[in-house]
Order: sequence, then structure tokens, then C-alpha cells
Amino acid sequence: MHGITKKITAGIATAAAAIGCVIATGPPAAAAGKWCNHSVCIETYDTGTYLGRVEVSVVNTNQPHRISARVWTTNGWSARTKSEDVGAFRTYRDQAYPQRHFPAGTRLCAEGFRGGASVGLPCVTLTG
Repeated sequence: MHGITKKITAGIATAAAAIGCVIATGPPAAAAGKWCNHSVCIETYDTGTYLGRVEVSVVNTNQPHRISARVWTTNGWSARTKSEDVGAFRTYRDQAYPQRHFPAGTRLCAEGFRGGASVGLPCVTLTG
């Protein structure tokens, strides 16, 4: 059954490419919300294509680590959050402030780092 599912998925992607469709990955963000991937979450507080503040959280493990994050959009905006030494079982939180409108279809992503290693990469597509 796994092979059949793989073939169907590949067939859908091939058919979409043949007719010129673009299949967007990741959820759309027409409103404020929170999206997570592994140990990292990104949260927006604005609706539509305007981003005033973006919050990134990184869940730590049972040992102290240096935590940081990077936030960016596919149209060139990016920011790094501050690095912080975080104790065991504590969640790191920081904000980035784009304070601008982005074109519909722009992807917003955040990558969290724990001890220098990437621990999650949530992305969301901004819609109008």
C-alpha cells in the first residue's frame, strides 16, 4: 500500500507540473495564528499580508543550551533573535518585528537552534 500511495502522490505532482499548477506547501496565514514544526513554533498576531510582530519559541530539552532563532520571508526580509542560555525544560521566546506588508504568497519561516543545531523549521504562506 505504501508504494501505491507514493505513486499516486508522484502522479499528482507530475500532473500539476504538466498543466502549470503550483502546489504550495505549508498552511496559509490569512489570520493570526501559531504553526509548529518539531521543537519550534512561529506565531503571528496580524491578519492578511501585514506582519507587525512575529514570535518564535523553541522548546528546550532536559539540559541547558544556548538557544537562538532566525526568522525570514521568501522576498528578502530576515532577522536573527538574540541568543540566550536557557535552563533545562524551559521554552525560549523572542520576537522579530517586520512591520511591513508582504505580497500574498510570501512564505514566512523561522528556524530554531539549540546548542547550534537546528531543531525545527515551521513555515507559513501569507495570504490576503
